[in-house]
Amino acid sequence: MIVIGELINGMYKDVARAVANREADIIQHLALEQVKDGASMLDVNMGPYSKDPARDMRWLVETIQAVVEVPLSLDSTKADVIEEGLKITKKRAVINSTSADPERMDIIFGLAKRYNAQVIGLTMDKSGVPNSKASRLELAQTIVAKAIEYGINTEDLYLDPLLLPLNVAQPQAVEVLESIHEFRLLCNPAPQVIFGLSNLTQGIKSRSLINRTFLTMAIANGLTAVILDPLDKKLMDALITAELLLNKNIYCDSFLDAYRKK
Repeated sequence: MIVIGELINGMYKDVARAVANREADIIQHLALEQVKDGASMLDVNMGPYSKDPARDMRWLVETIQAVVEVPLSLDSTKADVIEEGLKITKKRAVINSTSADPERMDIIFGLAKRYNAQVIGLTMDKSGVPNSKASRLELAQTIVAKAIEYGINTEDLYLDPLLLPLNVAQPQAVEVLESIHEFRLLCNPAPQVIFGLSNLTQGIKSRSLINRTFLTMAIANGLTAVILDPLDKKLMDALITAELLLNKNIYCDSFLDAYRKK
């Protein structure tokens, strides 16, 4: 399972303040802690409050790469901001993200080809997030076709069926689980399938319980990557255990410790 740590995000006030004040120690602490607790990649997002997002992206990438060596997922709606990060990433980066809109795909897949980057594709278009599995699948097919057109290997494409908050769109959870399985069958090699887990429980109670229960269900349906909080130990334990039960890791009495050491 590819685990992308979500915590370096300007939506969090402490991160936004650290970026604005160039407090490198705060960002580097978050990077180190997430990697230590199981993140194999880090999401990098300046958030909505940045006054100079391109400059902030460059600073964040340089600051993070000074202390960890994992790949980065460059998260922005602005292509020039993403490109600023792509210019200086040491490891192969992921672009987060493109929608299924033709104009956006042309821009993002063009960048991916130029910088040998992977891409997260959101199954949505200008009309928003679809309600059904069939609509998600249609948009996923559009994204896959565009990736192939640009010469992007489909195994370097992450398809996101888009989780909506449970308290406003409860039926969507089932649609997402069914979409995960279908996405994996779209082509050969199969695309990766990813979602941002925290979106499911925005504004509701029992977040950790719901998140870890849904994550195990999604892994069983074929999820291959996830954006989450790796500092949530119970959540990471559930992920590790789900992969053990799916025979992806060899059992031993200390399997949790063994996975973390690996």
